[in-house]
Amino acid sequence: MSSESTAEHPEAQKGILGWIERTGNALPDPVFIFFYLILALVVISVVLALMGVSVQLSNEVLAGLGDSGRARFGIGEDGVISVASLLSPANLQQLLTQMPTTFTHFHPLGYVLVVMLGAGVAERAGLFGTAMRAGVRNAPKFLLTPVVALIAMLGNHAADAGYVVLIPLAGVLYAAAGRHPIAGIAAAFAGVSGGFSANVAPGQLDALLFGITQAGVDLINPGYLVNIAGNTYFIIGLLVFYLPIIWFVTDRMIEPRLGKWTGGAAPGGAMADDDDDPNAPLTAGQRKGLAWAGLATLAVIVVWAFFTIGPGTPLFNEDAADAVTGLAPLFNSLVAGFFILFIAAGTAYGVAAGTIKNHRDLVDMMSKAMGDMAYYLVLAFAAAHFVAMFGWSNLGLITAVTGAGVIESSGMPLPLVLASLVLLTGFINLFVGSASAKWALLAPVFVPMFMLLGVSPEATTAAYRVGDSATNIITPLMVYFPLILVFARRWIPGFGLGSLTAIMVPYSMLMLVFGFVMMLGWVYLGWPLGPGAGVEYVAPGVTGG
Repeated sequence: MSSESTAEHPEAQKGILGWIERTGNALPDPVFIFFYLILALVVISVVLALMGVSVQLSNEVLAGLGDSGRARFGIGEDGVISVASLLSPANLQQLLTQMPTTFTHFHPLGYVLVVMLGAGVAERAGLFGTAMRAGVRNAPKFLLTPVVALIAMLGNHAADAGYVVLIPLAGVLYAAAGRHPIAGIAAAFAGVSGGFSANVAPGQLDALLFGITQAGVDLINPGYLVNIAGNTYFIIGLLVFYLPIIWFVTDRMIEPRLGKWTGGAAPGGAMADDDDDPNAPLTAGQRKGLAWAGLATLAVIVVWAFFTIGPGTPLFNEDAADAVTGLAPLFNSLVAGFFILFIAAGTAYGVAAGTIKNHRDLVDMMSKAMGDMAYYLVLAFAAAHFVAMFGWSNLGLITAVTGAGVIESSGMPLPLVLASLVLLTGFINLFVGSASAKWALLAPVFVPMFMLLGVSPEATTAAYRVGDSATNIITPLMVYFPLILVFARRWIPGFGLGSLTAIMVPYSMLMLVFGFVMMLGWVYLGWPLGPGAGVEYVAPGVTGG
């Protein structure tokens, strides 16, 4: 969607907003944050190795590591693990001879690239944008807010399309209904960005986060495999919680403050052409494309269901001890499943709507999708080496064991410990907007630490994603924040950064509080977070209590 390419520079902020903006802008690019952390890691490992820092591991931790883990960390019969210098000949050899392997074996890399190959087709063919337009344009006036919020949260699978299509469209729809367009923009922004982790099914974000989670898990138990369905029930719960919050805040708090809208249904900034007008009716080709995409989606679901429940099917392990364990192949196939689903639905839509005319168009869309991942590849290279070197130095396991011991001695209830990760992540998110960068920093410490405390990697990931999304909408450092400001200024010229932040604060605070409470309750009740993914973790060879 075309829009005004630039907006006037937002006015300088004072107080806490100004401090957040100045501090965040002073931070280096996340890629260089990882490089600086690697340098710091090298220095710390050398100093601690010279000091002979070590930790005595408990029998439970040793049992969880197994013989292969003990050999990997160089743990002797006495159960002592020492800090290893990253400048030792063995670690330098590992760094220089395994650099390609360290990069290509970084778990999130394959997950994300495979899913994005398919999602790039669905996005560029126009499926995501058209589907969101179709979902909200005919909503009744009194249901406009919950429909916009719901489509916004479901639209997170569409990545950028949720920001560039749905948010400006919401402003147009609200104005056409005689409601304030800024309220529509706020509701859509809260759903797309604040509800970033809320959905009815796993998608691209799950592939990204659980790939990084697996890298953290490997520091302590490489035999434990996570799957991208591990937070499915939890993200559905977030959607159920967040939908009424966005509805209440928009209709009862934000819109009354904005006052009655008298500016008409047309935005102040003109669209480039009719094809870019979000208020234009769907064409016959677009309607046909949606129908074909729906049939393609249904076909993929049916095939996957047959592969799971048919006799002798490839996605069910008939030798497993129970049904949940037997479904492990299904869970592990979901990355491939989303790739095929997006390819099938995007191609079906594109052929019917005329946006895909031959196989070269399809290849071009996939190529451009990979082009969009160029920055991510650079970030992944730096993050992969940070995570790997953190493990080589033994600091990952030592930090996890030490941190777990401190938490245990504090007597702090585990649900509260896990929920505190929500607050920590929400604070860091004010300065480092990238979900993958933050989780790559936190996962190597918190995933193994909480595993030692009996908390599953899926539960730790769930806590992280609550904090990661709730504060997206109040930090000027979020990459789409300036774009939302442009959309708002189409309706109210001179609409300021402070005005946008002030409008979004009630959403952010309520989503953070309710997400925090939900995390506490979920862990306390011990509900499963997804198929085969419980809250508790029991190390291999250790009898659960």
